[in-house]
Amino acid sequence: MTSDESKKIVAEFFETFSRGDVEGVVEALDDDAKWWVLGSIEGLSGSYTKQQMAELLPNFTTLYKAGALVITPSSMVAEGDKVAVEAEGYAELTDGRIYNSKYHFLVELGGGKVKEVKEYLDTHHAHSVFFAQ
Repeated sequence: MTSDESKKIVAEFFETFSRGDVEGVVEALDDDAKWWVLGSIEGLSGSYTKQQMAELLPNFTTLYKAGALVITPSSMVAEGDKVAVEAEGYAELTDGRIYNSKYHFLVELGGGKVKEVKEYLDTHHAHSVFFAQ
């Protein structure tokens, strides 16, 4: 797979995610996929399997007025089956609060599927918006 092909798969993956298409996101994941989120925020940080993501993602989509957190990549660098992505996330929550964070993702592909996602985010902002009352 070329770097351009890898970047195209990852761009399509984040477009699917940004539509709130949980089924499409889960389908794009390899059966043995792992999604890791930076930090120590209980209920957010840690490693998740494909099955766990299928159970977790619908809980988040209900928080957003538009039904999705929109992830907008600003740059991608690909080498082999790995794609590094700088991105911004934006969503208005159903209670009117705004979530707007910067991200770095490292996405590993295999066989046209997402095998691993490493998600680096502003954990302080995520905690203050989603978990602090």
